[in-house]
Amino acid sequence: MLRIALTGGIGSGKTAVTQHLAALGVPVLDADEFSHQATRAQEPAVAQIAKVFGPEVLSASGDLDRAALRQMIFADEAKRKQLEAILHPEIRKRMNEAASTLDAPYAVFSIPLLIETGQAANFDLVLVIEAPAALRAQRVGERSGLSAEAFRGITDAQASDAQRRQAADEVIINDGSLQALHAQVEALHRRLQSLAQ
Repeated sequence: MLRIALTGGIGSGKTAVTQHLAALGVPVLDADEFSHQATRAQEPAVAQIAKVFGPEVLSASGDLDRAALRQMIFADEAKRKQLEAILHPEIRKRMNEAASTLDAPYAVFSIPLLIETGQAANFDLVLVIEAPAALRAQRVGERSGLSAEAFRGITDAQASDAQRRQAADEVIINDGSLQALHAQVEALHRRLQSLAQ
């Protein structure tokens, strides 16, 4: 089974691409979903995070308060690295365990911080989703009400388009309609199926 890593900046359209791939029958392993699993109340990572960052990063129910933690780490690179050192190995372990049960020509690992965490070499192929920064900011604002300043804070903490492109084997430019995006995804799907054979 080919292991395909998918990445892109915030608002680039990673979810639209993975949803269409899933509709085409491709197994998609989403790092964000595994992150949510790993940060539920009673999970070992949560206790570790609370120990490092303090009880204020926990909700009343004992889950991780993502908003409080996000505010803390985006202002402080050292703290962000501490959090990543706790969470990323756990997320990787869970994704690899899930992948080991799959039977498909290829699977897609959706990893927003693929480049930042130095994982690109662990995959057979890297797919990067790109969109112009202004369009990404607009999408994120409409989707989650994130301010332009908060959007800039996130993008400044992520790899640049140039860094992602340098690691890319395939690039999908998502600057048009959903129909145009789906056409690119379907063409890529056909290429990956034949590559997997």
